[in-house]
This record gives sequence, C-alpha cells and structure tokens, in this order.
Amino acid sequence: MAGINLSSAQTKSSASQSAGWVKYRVGQFNLEAQWEVESGHLLTLFGPSGAGKTTLLRAIAGLLQPLEGHIEIGGQPVYDGETGIFVPPHLRRVGLLTQGYHLFPHLTVAGNIGYGLIDWGPEDRRRRLAEMVELFQLSELVDRRPHQISGGQQQRAALARALAPKPALMLLDEPFNALDVELRRSLRSELRTRLSEAGVPAIMVTHEIEEAITMADTVQVINQGRVEAAGAPLEVLGQPGHGRLARLVGVENLLSLVVTSVHPQDGTMVCAAPSGGLQLDVPLSDAASTDRITIGIRASDIILSDTEPRGSSARNRLPGVVSGIELRPPGYQVTLACGAVDLKCHITGTSLNEMGIAMGDNLWAVFKASSCFLVSDEE
Repeated sequence: MAGINLSSAQTKSSASQSAGWVKYRVGQFNLEAQWEVESGHLLTLFGPSGAGKTTLLRAIAGLLQPLEGHIEIGGQPVYDGETGIFVPPHLRRVGLLTQGYHLFPHLTVAGNIGYGLIDWGPEDRRRRLAEMVELFQLSELVDRRPHQISGGQQQRAALARALAPKPALMLLDEPFNALDVELRRSLRSELRTRLSEAGVPAIMVTHEIEEAITMADTVQVINQGRVEAAGAPLEVLGQPGHGRLARLVGVENLLSLVVTSVHPQDGTMVCAAPSGGLQLDVPLSDAASTDRITIGIRASDIILSDTEPRGSSARNRLPGVVSGIELRPPGYQVTLACGAVDLKCHITGTSLNEMGIAMGDNLWAVFKASSCFLVSDEE
C-alpha cells in the first residue's frame, strides 16, 4: 500500500485491539504488511493463493519469527524486532481456527472445549464450559465424539474450544473450505455473530469474495506479499476503481469502450464498443465524448432472460448467443457473445436447469446502469 510508514509508533493499541506491522522473507518471497483490528470486529485478508495471507497469520500467532516489526495482542507486545521481544505461541492468548478444525478424536465435544482450560480452577472451568456449550448450542452433543457430529457441529465445537480460554485475538485460516457450499453460507452468519458476541477481535484469511464481503468489517487485499488496498469490503471489493485491483479481486467483465454521449440530467453516459455491436448506459463520470474508458461489470450483477425484457427499469438489455457454460461454485458462469464483446454472467444451477440453457441459445443480458463502474488504467 503506497505511503504506509511501518513504524511501531503507529501500532499502539488498547487492550481490546490487535495491531502491528511485520516484514518477513522466505526464499524470494517478501511479506510486508500492517494491520489493526478492534474488539468484536473482523478483519479479512483477501487475495489469491500464495499471496502471503497465511504467512501473516502465522507471524501474528508466533509460529514464525519476522525479520522485523512489532506485534501487539490485547494491548501487550508479543513481538518487537528492535527490543528482541518474542512471546512464544502458547503464551500469546491467540485462538486459531483452520479449515481442518483439528478436534481431538478421542475426546468428547465437552472434552475438546475444555482442553484449553486445564489450568483453570474446577469451578471456573465448569462455569466457562457451560457458557461455551450454551453459546454455541451444543448441549445435546457434549458427550459425542467428533466423528459422531456433522461438519457444521464440528466447526461450532472447534470455535467454542478456541474461544473458551478467552483469547485476546482469534485467527481464522479459511475456516469454511472443508464444508459444502450450502453449509458454508449458513455458518458464515453464525460464526460472525458468535465472534461479535464474544467481543474478540478476529482476523480471517479467505480468497472467496462472497465471504469477505458478507463477514468482514474491514478488508485488506494482499498480493505477492503486499497490501494492495484496504477499507470497507464493498468499497474495496464491490466496484474496485483501478485495473490491477479489479483483476485481482476477480471482476469478470472489463470492457474497453468509447464514450458516445453524456447526459448530466440523467446522471448517465452512453458508451459503445469501438467495433460496434454493443452500447451501454453507465454512471456519469468526468469522461467526455470520444474518450476511451474501461467499464467493469460483475457477473453476478447480470440477469439472463430468454425473451426481451419489457417494462424493466434496467437500462441495459443486450441480446447475445451462449458461447460458454462453466461450473463456478456456487453456480455456473454463462458466457454470452454480444457482438464483438463476451459478457460473463453468473447464475445458479437451478436457474440453468429451469431455463434449459445450452450452447448456441439466444438470450438477453439485463443489468442496471449502476451495476457498471469506471475502472482506471492507473495501477
């Protein structure tokens, strides 16, 4: 991220926060990042595989030692490169939840949750175990072992175990990857609610844009060991304004168009493909007629219709021919050839089957002008 000054003076946090900055190198890979997350808030680290997200999580947990930096958890320094502070992982008060959950197979649900409470007094341990069982609705499962409960129940038990010792920070490394699509969606909201109720700051790694947008309070986009962007999820991931970021967060349609007319009274302008065959209404910008611009459209913002829509408020209604159908969980990506331009659209499997969409079908792509956004060529 341009302009970041990685100094310990910027990482002072309260007892309810985690903050820090690190530099780390392994082979030719360099990681340089900073973060801050408040009590009850979730920071999501978003980016492609190999970007450095899990490496940053491991550095915060103390599972690797940075070259330099400063890390605070619960207001206490656990690593400082200048003074030589390095608190070992088991003393950092960090809860860690990964996609494997790693529940102990020989212990019951109650045994797993209470595992981190062995140093507590008997009465405090009993009280805390009861709190976790109630919070995660596990009362009917306490005597079962991990193989006797579902994937969703295992996740709740693993999160209860991680939160039981009252960690000052929760680290979540792609915790939904082992679950099917429907279960992932149902558990996202539950996990977010439980973390908020516990009042624990959390940092989660994901490369799924839907997870990042629906769960995070703030998001950092990490690529090749660098923070490319940071801010509110919808602002950073929904309609990214720079070409490099748009490609990085997976905007499916980036169209090079020419402005043909500007309509300030409507707050729109009309753009067309240079080769013809496609014309779009898009939100007004400071571009002028004849300017060449790039417009981004997310595949999920495009509706497919087998007839020309009438009486719709959507300004863009484009005829096309189906030229591609690909499985893209949790649905399908349908490519529609609209003249010289291909539009990628995302639909559910149910919609694909009900409409009977097949290669060569004539369909209409329908989307609002507000679904289009200007993408700068600046990096």
